[in-house]
Amino acid sequence: MIAQEGAPDELVVLLDDAGVPIGTAPKSMIHGTDTPLHLAFSCHVFAPGGEVLMTRRSLAKRTFPGDWTNAFCGHPLPGEDLVQAVHRRAAQELGLELHTLILVLPTYRYTAVDSSGILENEICPVFVGTTDTRDLSPDRREVEDQRWCSWESVTWAARHAPWLLSPWAAEQVCELASLELPLVPTKPEGGA
Repeated sequence: MIAQEGAPDELVVLLDDAGVPIGTAPKSMIHGTDTPLHLAFSCHVFAPGGEVLMTRRSLAKRTFPGDWTNAFCGHPLPGEDLVQAVHRRAAQELGLELHTLILVLPTYRYTAVDSSGILENEICPVFVGTTDTRDLSPDRREVEDQRWCSWESVTWAARHAPWLLSPWAAEQVCELASLELPLVPTKPEGGA
């Protein structure tokens, strides 16, 4: 049986250095100054006009509160398929239905320390999804604010002012911009 995310006993999947699951731990207990490696995911969401959704993390978040980041992130529950976890989290966090979902950076891994000293330490496969709506119903415990932005402005920020974004979002945007992906807008010919 899969535990419900957000439940008091919510578990995350712990990983060894090779990315092999080695156990679980309560989410509330793992994020600290010595966070163990664990499994997560990130998703970047595009609207029909090519705009990308950026969200500002709730000020109540334990790690990187108030940072602007990609549409959403999450942790798959033990035994949960990664694609199902992304769809579940999109609905829970943003009230969003994804129509297309592609795994684009399957081995993305990062560590980052926020201003309070809390360490993020994740193997975090990255997805790109599409939706046909710009209307959201964000869970304010997770999302402080949201904006639909041009891909060009987000890639500019990631490259020239990465401190404006969460560390993982800045890295992921730069990596996505270097790939030729069908869902990610490309720079027009002759563009700056």
